[in-house]
Amino acid sequence: MTALTTQRAAARAVRRLAPPLGALAGLVGCGAPAAAVEIESLTVEVVRTLPHDDTAFTQGLAYLDTADGPRFLESTGLYGESTVRLVDVESGEVRHSSVLEGDEFGEGLAVVAGQVIQLTWKSGIAHVYDRHGLALVRSFRYEGEGWGLCWNGDLLIMSDGTSTLQLRRPSDFAVVKTIPVLLGETPLPRLNELECVGGFVYANVWGADQIVKIDPASGAVVAVADAAGLLSPEERRSADVLNGIAYSPSSNSFYLTGKLWPKVFEVRLVPGR
Repeated sequence: MTALTTQRAAARAVRRLAPPLGALAGLVGCGAPAAAVEIESLTVEVVRTLPHDDTAFTQGLAYLDTADGPRFLESTGLYGESTVRLVDVESGEVRHSSVLEGDEFGEGLAVVAGQVIQLTWKSGIAHVYDRHGLALVRSFRYEGEGWGLCWNGDLLIMSDGTSTLQLRRPSDFAVVKTIPVLLGETPLPRLNELECVGGFVYANVWGADQIVKIDPASGAVVAVADAAGLLSPEERRSADVLNGIAYSPSSNSFYLTGKLWPKVFEVRLVPGR
């Protein structure tokens, strides 16, 4: 068994050991007061499917409209395999790639103006790259684990695997505020990949097939989208968990993928019906 295969098997073993989330609505505390936030149910409506590198252990995804066409910025994980890459949306071809040090495990990323900021899992390092050629510009140090990252146009919003989001300045990566996230009256743990859209934060919950929409002003989950069933049973056997959310303002659509997934799905999140 290769080292890479061993890492992938270990990742699946950790997932099995994690306490199951089940349906996220079931986490809402019993006897919640009538004034509790009403949680909207969203449906994932597939617009089209696109190719994805099924060897990529996807940790973060962002969308860019460029002069050369639409591109994904993608962060991949696993020790000795982690990268940040610029990918052609239509073909799935990797146009540029930068490799992390062997002891760094790539995590979420965000695009801030002309730069890309990528987290690492346990190294406490955030790398900053030039957006076009992915040349390393500088690095920041931070405490704790890095999971997901997005930019709201002013501040970075970061997850660390807990139920708390951190707001950080992009200039020095300093924490300026923390936001406890609640699903009803219950803290929602394992917040992972993030996407900032329209004043809200969309978060993948690690180990679940749901995406939650969070109001950062209150920390309340205001909607849950069920993304189960995107892959066929055969595709699921060789794939890992859902992990990758990107948004295209030009088409008002989201792009979803996961670790070792063979596809990216362009979707719209619409009211449940």
